[in-house]
Amino acid sequence: MFSAAERTTIRAELIALAERDPRIIGAALAGSAARGTEDAWSDIDLLLQLDPAADEPEVVADWTDVIGTRFGTADTLDVLAVGVRYRVFLLRSSLQVDVSFWPHDHFRATEPAFQLLFGAPNPPTKPAPLNTDTAIGMAWLYALHARSATARDKPWQASMMLDELRNRIIDLKCSRAGLNSWHGREVDQLAATELEQLAATRAVNLTPEDLYASRLLLVDLLLNEVALIDPSRAARLEPALAELRRPAR
Repeated sequence: MFSAAERTTIRAELIALAERDPRIIGAALAGSAARGTEDAWSDIDLLLQLDPAADEPEVVADWTDVIGTRFGTADTLDVLAVGVRYRVFLLRSSLQVDVSFWPHDHFRATEPAFQLLFGAPNPPTKPAPLNTDTAIGMAWLYALHARSATARDKPWQASMMLDELRNRIIDLKCSRAGLNSWHGREVDQLAATELEQLAATRAVNLTPEDLYASRLLLVDLLLNEVALIDPSRAARLEPALAELRRPAR
């Protein structure tokens, strides 16, 4: 397990590397370090702005070699989002290091946690709000698949569909409470009564009875959330959701 001191040292070395690299013209910290909420389990989130003339694959390859040689990389994962490559490094110490490589015109704050280290970022943007229409539609779709999976004697598929249904309900609850449900970041800040409702929906076993009990509670929670967002849509959905409350045959 890495230590907080080790994390601080690695972050400082990465920032110094960015300052020395002529292909990097801007850098910032994100995540808990930028929010001032680091704890023993926090990772490193470093954003790098590339010079317009920089060759992105070359920069990524060079940084990957340096991090692997200097700190010991166990594995990497690339996540691409809106033209930005997020390379996630898993160090042998289990420390997660996220280094994102931003094209010159993309570098900006996309969430409140953004601590500029050097450079000139573009105007900030705000995270897109939850599309509640899509969340509701995906929720009842997962409920349908949970029912059919149970009827087909596919308990693991049914359990997975119920988990996805629950996640969409969590998204709706968090959106209503002004919380960020992305990767579960602020789900634990929901009211205790809301969390108790969600906890009660977990199937104890993969039996048809437990899966049905879970679906029953989740469908009720879904209908309640829809009614709070769009009562007319809830009224339209009620007959179909009533069918989903019946035991799978």
